[in-house]
Amino acid sequence: MSEQKSFPLPSDLKVVPGTEAAQAAYPYYTQFVPEDDQKFWFYNSMHFPEPMHHFDMITAEAAYVALGAFNTRVHVLPTAKGIDHRVINGRVYIGGVAVTDPKEIAERVEQFQQRAFYYYEHWERLYDQWKVKMKALIADAQALPKPELPDYEPIETTHTGKGVASNHALLDIYQKQVEGYHRMWHHHFEFLLLGYGAYMTFFDFCKKAFPEISDQAISRMVAGMEAEIFRPDEEVKRLARRAVELGVDQHFTDNMNIDQVLADLDKVSNAGKEWLGELETSRNPWFNVSSGDGFYHYHRSWNDDLSLPFAALPGYIEKIKAGANIERPTAQLIEERNQLVSDYRELLDTDEDRATYDQLIGLAHRVFPYVEGHKFYCEHWYTNLFFNKIREFGALLAKNDFFGPEGKEDDVFHLTQYELESAIIDLMLGWGVGATPRGPQHWPAIVAQRKAAIEEWGKHTTSPALGAVPDVIDDPAIVMLWGITRENLDSWLNEGSDANPNELKGFAACNGVVEGVARVVKSVAEIGRIQQGDILVCQVTNPTWSPIFQKIGAAVSDIGGSMSHMAIVAREYGLPAVVGTGSATTKIKDGQRIRVDGGRGIVTILQDEPVLEDA
Repeated sequence: MSEQKSFPLPSDLKVVPGTEAAQAAYPYYTQFVPEDDQKFWFYNSMHFPEPMHHFDMITAEAAYVALGAFNTRVHVLPTAKGIDHRVINGRVYIGGVAVTDPKEIAERVEQFQQRAFYYYEHWERLYDQWKVKMKALIADAQALPKPELPDYEPIETTHTGKGVASNHALLDIYQKQVEGYHRMWHHHFEFLLLGYGAYMTFFDFCKKAFPEISDQAISRMVAGMEAEIFRPDEEVKRLARRAVELGVDQHFTDNMNIDQVLADLDKVSNAGKEWLGELETSRNPWFNVSSGDGFYHYHRSWNDDLSLPFAALPGYIEKIKAGANIERPTAQLIEERNQLVSDYRELLDTDEDRATYDQLIGLAHRVFPYVEGHKFYCEHWYTNLFFNKIREFGALLAKNDFFGPEGKEDDVFHLTQYELESAIIDLMLGWGVGATPRGPQHWPAIVAQRKAAIEEWGKHTTSPALGAVPDVIDDPAIVMLWGITRENLDSWLNEGSDANPNELKGFAACNGVVEGVARVVKSVAEIGRIQQGDILVCQVTNPTWSPIFQKIGAAVSDIGGSMSHMAIVAREYGLPAVVGTGSATTKIKDGQRIRVDGGRGIVTILQDEPVLEDA
């Protein structure tokens, strides 16, 4: 560890005054303890850029339970085990568990070869099997009944000798929901780590064989993929084309009233009804994607809120009518990919190196589509379904006054997963005993307290990292996904002392130089502010924002490495981008004019004051 440079220690972070009870409500194993000062942590703003509601913490807990199991025990990655996580002021910090003992590494290498190589050898068959498992898991969750309590048990319970009353169903449904969500994360990591591992092995080979090669050049060798996560945007484009073909495109305008548009299309003509039929075809299953990255209950799916896909329709329609190409430049990406692969292969000196190179890039091309494709089934479709099922419990508890006279179903997300089970049992007891449950006296004040804490935490920034800076960042996943390098950490530590305060450096995600007005977007709710030609500046983005890529000229993010979701999506859409700047959303003011150099990984602030918007 470096003694000279250090971020604040975990023990230096203080709970925001007035929110101590809300902080204490997070599970004990997610609280920082004194010995955590000996470890390096970083804020996982890629996945959790906003303070976490107490129930939403299940998205971190279940993910890290499964990731750790597959890293450490199933695939047995040689040098990296799981990820520790902590939460303070609603912010999730993570720290890797590395393997450094040469004897243990050797033992794990032997295990890894037996396990991972089997998956690589049988990838297509196992992946097809994986899709069957995921679709079955989704079907099981969809089939869970809505939790209800009748005034009296249906007579059928008596006449059939069922022997189980309706209140037991509440516990059964809830526990199956939680179990299914944990199971989903195990499926999620079954292939993901191996997908990254294949790419990382190729990446490492290229770095050694071609010392001057850039990270972006290597990543472009796996561009031009087909993955399910891109399908929702393809469906929006299809709907735009059908609107033009059917002659109903005039109904789709900026700031449209979506409910009114749907009603009008149903009335106007058979063409309108036909378009609505096309919409239903797209919605199931492809609109089961979150407007965020699938980790927050309030990032609703497109099916729950059509605002995001419908906001893209006028732009796509305009381009179609103008004869412009709205497709992803997949063919161009594949051509460039093949040329890069060929050009670098020619630089290798031996047949042995060329054979290794061919094997590694071939494997990367086989497995890499999973790296993005799994997100549609896991973080989006299943997680949104899971949150909506939890809302059903929120509605039942609100109906029984657990959240007070003004309580709403979403108040349920201010309870931890364990507290929610206790509230459900409280309701089961009250129904069974014929008495008033204790919840209406217990929960309203706690929910109000936690609402206030979430709001207050959102007003405070947090350190991007904690603890002494490691001399070397040797976990390739941390480098490629989160963009955490020694150079970046030094830059974050030296913030304010840069040679050029108007210049930010990050990872060169996708080539191109663009100047434009910065639109700083700090939450999904602010996406609607983006205007044509703006440069998106955000903490992190994800593939489901792709419909807005037609509007923006470039993208900049705080977090992310060369293989982060934003970097991958930017390359797939040919959008100039710089990721992993560390502080773009705090250094760049909304409305400032900036320049993005996606080839060099540099963002330049061109003027001190924001450009005034037209009145």
